[in-house]
Amino acid sequence: MKKYALLVYYILLTAGVFAQTAKHDMHFDTLAKRWDEAVPLGNGMIGALIWQKSDHLRFSLDRADIWDLRPMKGLHRPEFNYQWVVDHVNKKDYTPVQKYFDEPYDNEPAPSKIPGGALEFNTFGWGKVLSVNLHLADALCRVEWANGTILKTFVHAKAPVGWFRFENVNTDIIPQIIAPRYQGAVKVSGDPVGGDDLSRLGYPQGTITRQGDNITYIQKGWNGFSYQINVSWHKKGLHTVEGVWSISSQYPDQKRNVIAAVTNEKALVRGYDKDYTSHSAWWKNFWSKSAIHIPDALLEKQWYLEQYKFGAASRPEAPPISLQAVWTADNGRLPPWKGDFHHDLNTQLSYWPGYSANHLNESMAYLDHLDQNKANYKRYTKMYFGKTGLAVPGVTTLDGTEMGGWIQYSLSPTVSAWLGQHYYLQWRYSMDRSFLRQRAYPWVKDAATFIENITVLDNTGHRKLPISSSPEINDNDISAWFHQNTNYDLSLMKFIFKAAAEMANELGLKTEASHWKKISSQYNDFALTAANELMFAPGTPYNQSHRHFSNMMSIHPLGLIKWEDGPRAQSIIKNSIHLLDSVGPAYWCGYSYSWLANMKARAKDGERAAKDLTIFAKAFCSVNSFHLNGDQTKSGYSKFQYRPFTLEGNFAFASGLQEMLIQSYAGFIEVLPAIPAAWKDVAFDNLRTEGAFLVSVKKSEGQVSEVKIVSEKGSKTKLKLPFKTWFTSARKNVTINQSEPGFLNLDFKPGASITIKNGFE
Repeated sequence: MKKYALLVYYILLTAGVFAQTAKHDMHFDTLAKRWDEAVPLGNGMIGALIWQKSDHLRFSLDRADIWDLRPMKGLHRPEFNYQWVVDHVNKKDYTPVQKYFDEPYDNEPAPSKIPGGALEFNTFGWGKVLSVNLHLADALCRVEWANGTILKTFVHAKAPVGWFRFENVNTDIIPQIIAPRYQGAVKVSGDPVGGDDLSRLGYPQGTITRQGDNITYIQKGWNGFSYQINVSWHKKGLHTVEGVWSISSQYPDQKRNVIAAVTNEKALVRGYDKDYTSHSAWWKNFWSKSAIHIPDALLEKQWYLEQYKFGAASRPEAPPISLQAVWTADNGRLPPWKGDFHHDLNTQLSYWPGYSANHLNESMAYLDHLDQNKANYKRYTKMYFGKTGLAVPGVTTLDGTEMGGWIQYSLSPTVSAWLGQHYYLQWRYSMDRSFLRQRAYPWVKDAATFIENITVLDNTGHRKLPISSSPEINDNDISAWFHQNTNYDLSLMKFIFKAAAEMANELGLKTEASHWKKISSQYNDFALTAANELMFAPGTPYNQSHRHFSNMMSIHPLGLIKWEDGPRAQSIIKNSIHLLDSVGPAYWCGYSYSWLANMKARAKDGERAAKDLTIFAKAFCSVNSFHLNGDQTKSGYSKFQYRPFTLEGNFAFASGLQEMLIQSYAGFIEVLPAIPAAWKDVAFDNLRTEGAFLVSVKKSEGQVSEVKIVSEKGSKTKLKLPFKTWFTSARKNVTINQSEPGFLNLDFKPGASITIKNGFE
């Protein structure tokens, strides 16, 4: 009977779980009335938000590279120098530092990401909206009105166009392009969180021209930059209208992009149906990369929505995920925190899930962007720090230029080390040796070189920064600088030299590996309380609620303190997490709960990891799944109850659930390391691990029944057995050795696979 039940379960699993199903779709019975509750569509470069404004259907249009790139006013003065800052910290004369380098970010409107514009359709007389659906399987939004009119719209997965089709229409449909409010009175200024009025940018009025069934909007921006929106449409038969929109950008002295009008002309020749076919094929391939099934419907659906947003927001050959990616605010104001690239947490968290979810191709957008801007980062390294090697500003524009603001973090010396972890992870999860040699190790080496050059040996022989910080403890006060290494900076410095040594050794660069190991040995241990709790810095315990768990970087994401290392490490992890929870969430954001779930999963605490993910999904997300930072339920989960939209919390959520399902950071593969006891039936397909292995698992009636491992590149790994007895039901080019109780040593040839089943004894 048990075998029969398992057979039925597997059939259902194959038929439903690992195909993208409608239960994960977004369903509404009305169109959103706010932009941050709208249905999101995108392809990494362009995006749209589908909602309703007054009696008009509205598409908020965006393009990732539409930026105002003017230099931050007043930032690049003679005093823009790390040593000058150190001197003023030591003199306790910090007001000039704040005035020169912190205040411009708050006071100036730009540099900043800017919105594109909007399309509107007059739906008066169509009656009530009956249904709104975002079908995740093919990223298609469908809206139906009471009079029978149906809208189908999608942003093409690969081409810079968005399509719309209205069916069952009896009148002409003429879209209108709505220009952003770049002109008019300035009512809001100096509000980087809520966003300044767009009119602060001082742009001239753009031009909107119509020629038949074709409308073009051209907007000039700063210093010769311009962008174009074009919408073209035609009637197809008696009752169908099809149209296409696009946005193009043009920067002076750069290769000219194809203008939107030409892109649309070509798209109309291809037609809606042909473009939909290639678009849906891309999404079918995307969804084939990985899948999960858990008995918690809320968390499972949220995970699929996060995967959808990741696929819609990140692509090679497009800028990586910024604070809002391709869904810039459509409210007449600049986006929250200027929509920039925050490398002190936000971009890093946004790419956490890409590795184990088996979306390495989409994750490469992040590293492509960093490599493209590397020369600019080195200019900044020399200008501000006066050192060789590689530093990266913590807050940057599209081209990697520093923006200032709270310089303990926006000009932190360890940013390039944290970014270096993503190069490390891309290598470890892909085992791409060319990538290691040509891109990953060069980045890590340059970052390590800079850290070596900027640090000094103290009187005890330990290496330290002249001044150190821990995001964003004590905000931008002088007390946010510490004269001993914070655990945050120390974690990143320890990591970068450890990674540099490992990479150099892998490449046969023994002398370089030896050097990095020597530098690594010069760092002190982490600052701990007598109760084995991670502190902010020596003498400064964790004593205040804060959204950024910077003192605990060594646990996650860096994995320098591992649960698997034994009782002392477990004590540090358990006690540090307990202290975090005890001090409480008064000043946490949504992403804090997502991040904490990752840590609790590393502590093998599935119950509480799931609880934190549930709080995130219920309290900190808009109806369209956007992370709004504040507690929208006002239930005491945070004193922040505002709603600035940013994406990092969403993607950290996905990473947290993946950490509950599989871990490989400790040198072996562990399946289902941190799931609640109530999760009796769990399955996942093709989650990726370090070593370039794809793992699939089935658990039924409380027992793991099957583990399948496929090796892309061929290498050795170790599997922690999830059952007492086992047998192989399929095995190809894999050598097995069980020299350690509870573990299997597996040696794979490239393309080899093995399926290991529970012996149920």
